[in-house]
Amino acid sequence: MRLFSSTLLFPLVALARLVAAKSSSGDSVLVLLDPSLEKENFSIFFNGLEQRGYALTFRAPKDAEPAIAEYDVPSFSHVILFTPESKSYAQDVTPQSLVGLLSQNTNLLIAMSPKQTLLTSLAAEFSLILPPPGTPLISHHPARAEPPTVIPVAVPQSPLVRPGTPPVWFSGVPHALNTNPNLVPILRAPSESFAADSNDDSGASMLVDATEKGGEGLWAGSQMDLVTGFQTSHNTRVVFAGGVELFSDEFTKKELPNGKPSGNAQFARDVVNWVFQESLALRIDHTTHHRVNETVPGEFYTTNDQIVYTAHISAYNPRTSSWEPFSGLTDLQLEFTMLDPHVRIALPPVAGSPGIYEVQFRAPDRHGVFKFVVDWRRRGYTYLQSSTTVPVVPPRHNEYPRFLSAAWPYYAGAMSTSAGFILFAALWLAGDVKGERKVKKGTKTE
Repeated sequence: MRLFSSTLLFPLVALARLVAAKSSSGDSVLVLLDPSLEKENFSIFFNGLEQRGYALTFRAPKDAEPAIAEYDVPSFSHVILFTPESKSYAQDVTPQSLVGLLSQNTNLLIAMSPKQTLLTSLAAEFSLILPPPGTPLISHHPARAEPPTVIPVAVPQSPLVRPGTPPVWFSGVPHALNTNPNLVPILRAPSESFAADSNDDSGASMLVDATEKGGEGLWAGSQMDLVTGFQTSHNTRVVFAGGVELFSDEFTKKELPNGKPSGNAQFARDVVNWVFQESLALRIDHTTHHRVNETVPGEFYTTNDQIVYTAHISAYNPRTSSWEPFSGLTDLQLEFTMLDPHVRIALPPVAGSPGIYEVQFRAPDRHGVFKFVVDWRRRGYTYLQSSTTVPVVPPRHNEYPRFLSAAWPYYAGAMSTSAGFILFAALWLAGDVKGERKVKKGTKTE
């Protein structure tokens, strides 16, 4: 009986874990925790992940087991690096290996610090520009009992973060962003903050001089970012947070200067939702194309054919752990290209058909190898890409129309020329015969 109950228990546990699954890319998480940090100081954050169905595995930065990847296959769906003080890691943790994980559908959550570490060079690979080592973010506003390096930061409006999230406590290093279009700003520094190597105002004159030069060399204001995401062309995601304290129990429980609760817990949840591909995750299920009044996809199309193109798009719902039809895109476009787009047209959703986007267009009057291309890229959202190759051929000899309405001027010209030639020839021939007879008659009379 005990064996029978245990036999039933394991499938039930596995089924329960599957039902509680939240991420669209997997639920196994490896947490690299710095030895200087206590796991209990992040209990709210870690317990929240486990309650949502994630399986957490903890490891020190220098430990070799469990391995991040075995035989070049990632062992975990997500990796969290809370190692702001670590300068040395195991052999399987290098900037190159972490970048390689992103190409294999593994997401990263990385917390940095003002110190120079391995993660500093990794951030540069993602177009993040860090200030010199030892220059944390400082702000003296608003007035508060906390030190200048512990700052309440307002959460901006973003599709990644729930609207109305209260300000969050932050302590760490800022960074500037390059012009990489894959960057996703999440949290910006307050306009009155700056980065400096001292908590006092001894460098205030330097800040004033930099301001007078147009901000050159100035690490200050909302031009700096504190939390930034990056989405690769493979749709894997990585988030760089300027300080690990953002996720700590201390900052989660700390009240804001106005006495209200902070938004650290909600903000951390929203950041994890995005980097673990729970939120703003879209995909193209499949696409179809055919001629008007047909249903079977054409192996080729003829110039000037009327073509119908359909795309089925779904979004991931973490509540049901399933993909559901999604019709919320209003700026989707279709391109019919041969080297350059010959047709670019909006691909709108079909009313009453969730997740279906459809458009009808005329094939260009040019034959060759064309592609149906959908390439939708918006910051924060999964990139939607689809490409289907089809040939476009000229009409066969028996498919051309017998008469063209546009050629009536040529038809009229040809007919008028023929009629004029016949009339001229008739008059010419008739005139010559009469003249010869008159001459002959006159000769006989003489």
